[in-house]
Amino acid sequence: MADSKSFLRVRYVETDQMGIVHHSVYFHWMEVGRADYLRERGLSYAKMEEMGIRMPVVEAKAEFISPAKYDDEIVVRTSLAEKNRISFAFDYEIARKADGILLAKGTTRHVATDGFNRPRRVPTDVFKIIGGSVA
Repeated sequence: MADSKSFLRVRYVETDQMGIVHHSVYFHWMEVGRADYLRERGLSYAKMEEMGIRMPVVEAKAEFISPAKYDDEIVVRTSLAEKNRISFAFDYEIARKADGILLAKGTTRHVATDGFNRPRRVPTDVFKIIGGSVA
């Protein structure tokens, strides 16, 4: 499956008193990567919600390797790691654009639900867009 790339610049508000990006910000960047991954395939979160599909995060992990700092340009590479008709997992690699140094990597796991947070099967056409093959 082809990766999606998102390009961001570290904002001052995302840094802590030490001038380093706060660990919680990486999860925001993963969300940007995931939204871009879907949007590049013609499926925005808004469109999924219109179709009655929600994809809440049920698990999130990150490994912090090297610090990002104010004004760094970063690249978030997002790929689909696992999929079935009810759940998905995305992998992320976050690197500094200037030198390619890997800053963090992570995974988020999602369960497809309806508007009442009940698990539901993802329609075949949506499943194919996200990256699943239907036998």
